[in-house]
Amino acid sequence: MSWLSLLQTERAIAVIRTRDLALGRHLAKAVAAGGLRLIEITWNSDRPAQLISTLRQELPDCVIGAGTLLEPAQVREAIAAGAEFLFSPHTNPTLIRIAVDHEVPMVAGALTPTEIVTAWQAGSSGVKVFPIQTVGGARYLRNLRDPLAGIPLIPTGGVTLENAAEFLAAGAIAVGLSGQLFPPAAIAASDWEQVSDRTKALMQALEPFRHG
Repeated sequence: MSWLSLLQTERAIAVIRTRDLALGRHLAKAVAAGGLRLIEITWNSDRPAQLISTLRQELPDCVIGAGTLLEPAQVREAIAAGAEFLFSPHTNPTLIRIAVDHEVPMVAGALTPTEIVTAWQAGSSGVKVFPIQTVGGARYLRNLRDPLAGIPLIPTGGVTLENAAEFLAAGAIAVGLSGQLFPPAAIAASDWEQVSDRTKALMQALEPFRHG
């Protein structure tokens, strides 16, 4: 399945940023149990390359990627670890080119129309619109949809369980969520079932938009 088809089918990406590799495994397994298949491990997590490699083995039905990639060396390390997609919070043509050369989808971060088009023309496999909530949330995305209709947009930074479907209705191809899926109290109590339940609620809210 192509990257864009996968996004249209799944519609959501769980973004895991963790201080502890073992915790990252628990969180990934919890969202997978809730029905979410796209999982991003941020590169400022504990031992991200090892975590990605481990999850590729332990969650064969999921698609495991890397995020918060800032430098070429990090992109190369993520690809070597088996990352199946890549995200960066900014647009750097060098990072995009490395990913394209390795045939790994790379989603660059941008905010303004100029930045979004620049990322897309540089070869980005869609554009991460970040941080979306600071510029008007779904309304901002809706205003981008017509002039930038050909560019797959993935908003992050302010997407919640309550507004995720609104972003898809506004034209996003998928959304990225992090803290919303992982309440601090649940993590402190090792309550992985709560994480799975929140994931199930998210996927249920997005069901009308799934499968393209």
